[in-house]
Amino acid sequence: MLKRISCALALAAAFSAQAQAQAVKPIKVLIVTGGCCHNYPAQRAILEAGLKARIPAEVTHAFYDPRQGEKATRPALPIYGNPRYADGYDVVVHNECAADEDSAAVVDTVLAPHRLGTPGVNLHCAMHSFRSGEWKQAVKAGDANAKWFEYTGIQSTGHGPQSPIHLAASAAGHPVAKGFQPFVTANEELYNNLTQFNVRPVLTGTQPEAKAEAERALQFNVAWTHRYGPRQARVFSTTLAHNEAGMADPRYLDLVARGLLWATGHLREDGQAEAGYLLTQ
Repeated sequence: MLKRISCALALAAAFSAQAQAQAVKPIKVLIVTGGCCHNYPAQRAILEAGLKARIPAEVTHAFYDPRQGEKATRPALPIYGNPRYADGYDVVVHNECAADEDSAAVVDTVLAPHRLGTPGVNLHCAMHSFRSGEWKQAVKAGDANAKWFEYTGIQSTGHGPQSPIHLAASAAGHPVAKGFQPFVTANEELYNNLTQFNVRPVLTGTQPEAKAEAERALQFNVAWTHRYGPRQARVFSTTLAHNEAGMADPRYLDLVARGLLWATGHLREDGQAEAGYLLTQ
């Protein structure tokens, strides 16, 4: 009798989980990639597989892989010239490296959906993209060359040599960092933080094994959230994952998935995801 009851309960739980999964609306994700300095074809595959393994997601890519002889720091991304490129998507993941793309018209186009409230997730070299003017000098809100930094939340102007980063959750706490266990990355680039625009830190990082002694004590935000524009679009950013090995680390993919859930409003302030939205929870 007890075995029958146990089987019935197990079947009921299975049907309930299946019904819940079917009731959850997949998050429509647009991943923008292309540019210099990274193996973006490999990163596209890692990100798509990693996100789909963790959250209910439908993933689309907008990419441009520069051809030989082209200036890779100014990739001809297909979103240029189309301010409605994010129509129909719940979130845009920026993983491009367009360091020398300084056209004001291009920047305005890339930012257009986010000004209208589309959430954003920014990875690594996205923070070093769309730079113009004296971008190595501290900018302030409203400056002509501050537009992209105002969106990402932090103005980063460079990084030191690759070295393992020791990660820790922000002392102030953040729902994205709920359950985070400190770890040391493989060789990574620690991006500096020159100017900040009302960000909420998620993770910080240091490089105590850096070759230059002066760099060993430097601590910077390596993940944070931010509200952008008149619609207060939710934006999550992390400077981590220069190399594919770092991006494929399950702990990194967990971080990005949770950041994406926060950006799309599916992660509560207590750090718990809405029912059915974190498949690995």
